Amino acid sequence: MTAMTPGSNIPLSAARVTVDVAAPVRLDVSGLLLTADGKVRSDDDFIFYNQPSGPGVTYRSGGGSTPDAITVDTAAVPPGIEKIVVTASPDAAGQTFQGIEPTATIRNADDSSVLATFTPPQLGAETALVIVEIYRRNGQWKARAVGQGYANGLAGIATDFGVTVEEPAPAPAQPVTPPAPVQPPAPPVSTPAAPPAAPATPPPPAAAPGTGKINLDKGRVSLQKNQTVSLIKGGRPLLSQVQMGLGWEPAYRGKDIDLDASVIAYGPQRNHIDSCYFGKLQIVGGAIRHSGDNLTGEGGGDDEVITVDLGRLPQEVTGLVFTVNSFSGQKFTEVAKAYCRLLDASTGEELVRFDLTSAEPQTGVMMAKLIRQFSGEWEMTAMGDFVKSRTVRGMVKPAAQAL
Repeated sequence: MTAMTPGSNIPLSAARVTVDVAAPVRLDVSGLLLTADGKVRSDDDFIFYNQPSGPGVTYRSGGGSTPDAITVDTAAVPPGIEKIVVTASPDAAGQTFQGIEPTATIRNADDSSVLATFTPPQLGAETALVIVEIYRRNGQWKARAVGQGYANGLAGIATDFGVTVEEPAPAPAQPVTPPAPVQPPAPPVSTPAAPPAAPATPPPPAAAPGTGKINLDKGRVSLQKNQTVSLIKGGRPLLSQVQMGLGWEPAYRGKDIDLDASVIAYGPQRNHIDSCYFGKLQIVGGAIRHSGDNLTGEGGGDDEVITVDLGRLPQEVTGLVFTVNSFSGQKFTEVAKAYCRLLDASTGEELVRFDLTSAEPQTGVMMAKLIRQFSGEWEMTAMGDFVKSRTVRGMVKPAAQAL
């Protein structure tokens, strides 16, 4: 085993290597595939917990009990890729590496034997690191210790290497006579929620602060709490199958956490029509379907998925509230990276995303709601409201009040 220093390199004796990065706190680890000009070919070359695989490179979640890792199969890396950089950043928003000693361990991916380790020295205000790189030189694959820090988080690294990180777009002017919703809107918020600190992974294009409505014409939208997006694209309502993906992971060094995603359907008077959850996988004639229960929250990507055929929903269904509950009684302060995202079920394209950036010691949370307007369009609003309830049954009343 080799203890590396900044700038040192070693030839790789294995075709498949895994790089994990450990620290006293939970870290987000990711990988970027770079061409000879030091840039990604597209955003698909950014490999992280929500995009866990690419050509020759995969991400593995440690689930909070072991470090996250990037595995590189050098034989499967495309010819145009010259290096794969492995990055790390603290999972907690805004946390620096001050007082934290991350150690990267390079292993033979087939037998887990350790090839080298690297601990970057003298870290301080950095919020993200390029910690090591796996690179090709004269037909030979090598590993180099880097330890380059960034004060503007993983988004700074991503931008340097050509990943698209959009700035928030200004909210469009409100129409003079907006279509009236079926339900009365939630009471107005006197003070808009403060925008959260930059997340550890580069966000998709964001909505403007506040509660102004936007649509999908400019591509996927990242919502903050209480923001609303109209499911309109090209001037037409999105009357097709959509999927609400909900995901979470245990907090650092936490145990497996069994959360249950559900959707509650309501009528025009906020009357409860039915609930779709792990114990009832289809409701309203199959127009709403649940993927089934995930018992651990382990791994990247969505943990549970609820498919909604907007075009087949009965007219009596005018509101849907998506919830997550902890039946085992674990609180959301023990959960990391909880989010929901709306996808086009036919293409898999992500339309809307909402990351839960704060937590309360409660057992239930209302993540988002979909409301049918008189005009026929649907609107999605990010919620992030916590409730004391371990089951979807206890969410019915507070969700109705939130419509």
